[in-house]
Amino acid sequence: MERGGRPPGPAPAGGPRRRGPERARTRAGREHAAAATERARAGARRIGQLPPPPGPFRPEFWRSPIRGPWLTSVFGLVLLIGIPLLFITGLLSYASYNPGLSPLNDETPDKGVLGFYLFGWPTHPYWLYRLLQGVHVTLGVVLVPVLLAKLWSVIPKLFEWLPVRSVAHGLERLSLLMLVGGVIFEFVTGILNIQLYYVFPGSFYRLHFYGAWVFIAAFAVHVLLRLGRMTRALRSRSLGAELRTDLAHTVPEPPDPDGLVPAAPAPPTMTRRGALGMVGAGSLLLLVVTAGQSIGGRLRATALLAPHDRDPGRGPSAFQINKTAAAVGVTPALVGPDWRLEIHGRGPALVLTRDQLLAMPQHAAALPIACVEGWSTDDQHWSGLRLADLAALAGVSDAGSVLVESVQPPGPFTRVVLRGNQIRDPRSLLALRVNGADLSLDHGYPARVIVPANPGVNNTKWVGRLTFRA
Repeated sequence: MERGGRPPGPAPAGGPRRRGPERARTRAGREHAAAATERARAGARRIGQLPPPPGPFRPEFWRSPIRGPWLTSVFGLVLLIGIPLLFITGLLSYASYNPGLSPLNDETPDKGVLGFYLFGWPTHPYWLYRLLQGVHVTLGVVLVPVLLAKLWSVIPKLFEWLPVRSVAHGLERLSLLMLVGGVIFEFVTGILNIQLYYVFPGSFYRLHFYGAWVFIAAFAVHVLLRLGRMTRALRSRSLGAELRTDLAHTVPEPPDPDGLVPAAPAPPTMTRRGALGMVGAGSLLLLVVTAGQSIGGRLRATALLAPHDRDPGRGPSAFQINKTAAAVGVTPALVGPDWRLEIHGRGPALVLTRDQLLAMPQHAAALPIACVEGWSTDDQHWSGLRLADLAALAGVSDAGSVLVESVQPPGPFTRVVLRGNQIRDPRSLLALRVNGADLSLDHGYPARVIVPANPGVNNTKWVGRLTFRA
């Protein structure tokens, strides 16, 4: 025997002899897994053979003869145009608060990568925010009938039986749940905000912001999956022909793989032309009773759904406000004769009375006020001190920002930071008067900020301190 070698003879016990039992155990395990899989499939088949429960889970429950891919696709096409515009104007509305400038301005501080698009908000044109927010709110309201009609047209899909047939089908159902839930959440919270009805379990801005991203992600996936079917459905019927079809000639569409066309249709009680007309009339009506709050002028009287369609009275201060002084706890004592404006910058702070401010060179600007709820005023004629002049007075001519603080008791938006471009715009004022008269208490007496293209809530009222920083 060589040194270090193995003596000849049979292999030691526990060597190759063990491979047989191991292979047997492996084979038994595979057979057990296969049997379990087959039992699961057999169980799924038995469940699939169960009759659907009574009610909306049964195909014969849905009997409208006008429901089908074509009508669904018409409503979908309108939403395909409107929802991206709604999303973009919403993102721009969020950017207008300049949340990247200061934590004070950021209503969604944990947004992370979702704030990738933020940029310094411009002051030109001065009506920019008024236009964007007016479009965002008005479009959101106008799309409500289209959204409801689209949900009605696909509601049989929500009651499919079985609810989940496979992993792929389950993922599709989950995306549908995110889509429907997301759109309902966004529209409901938006409309409640328009009406100043705050019943949210948290900040409206944060909920609406995150909800928008969840919804738009589900919307994009849905469009990618359904765009081809929608295109084919739109080409399958002529819009002009449908608009000329009367009730007697209204018939169901051919059966479709999605199950939107009823298996046992009822006699028609409305044409597709009537359905489109009803939805269009509803959207037009909502446009009429909503848009006036943003357009202004004589149309303001038609804004019946606007919470600010109240008669503000007569006189120089007869224009809309968001919250009164009493509503936020600003009493005459806080803004009485003892009120002072503090200006901080380089060097000692300046403390000025209102009379001293009025004695300085005054400047004027014609600017509207526009708020997140969609309402806005016509151009009002403001006069006061330019923010740029106050920055120079504080020794910070090259100011990159200013912290504006209100004497209002602590609460949301009592402090805000403005950018350098907003300070430098000659129309950006610490306003003391409006339309030729002193500010009223509800409009921010003794002094308020007014900046072009700035959200109304960032045009701070009852200003007590300005801190300019390079």
